[in-house]
Amino acid sequence: MFKEIMGLPLHPLAVHAAVVLIPLLALGAAGYAMLPRFRPQLGWVVWVLAVVTPLMAIVARESGESLQEVVTEKHYPSSVLHKVAQHADYADTLQLLSLGLGITTILLLLQVRSKRGARMPRWAPAALVVVVVGLSGLNLVYSYLAGDSGAKLVWTGVL
Repeated sequence: MFKEIMGLPLHPLAVHAAVVLIPLLALGAAGYAMLPRFRPQLGWVVWVLAVVTPLMAIVARESGESLQEVVTEKHYPSSVLHKVAQHADYADTLQLLSLGLGITTILLLLQVRSKRGARMPRWAPAALVVVVVGLSGLNLVYSYLAGDSGAKLVWTGVL
């Protein structure tokens, strides 16, 4: 299911979407969290990114697993398989981080839209801001790690 779309390999297409959307979500969510005066302008964009980005991260990772199976079946050298596995590990972590960021961003959006955090403890809004900002930073780091390791596999002629 995640190998091809209309005859084209899915992984490069999905990866490019994730490479753009994950940093946009990270920066948008952190901006929304830390800059309350820009919330009216950022709100709808961050909503869309918080929903779409984790879905694209899932598609990118799943299509990557399909590609990893092909590489394994073609009996690439163990050094290449090790690099592919390291890239996959970064992608697995990134998928979870983007999902976590999407969920906590939606919670922050809901909290801001509600009447002063109705039915939430006083510490919850501040905790959401800290978690969103922290997850944003981790998403940026793992986006770089996964992207760089994948690009090196392709652009150095390994794959």
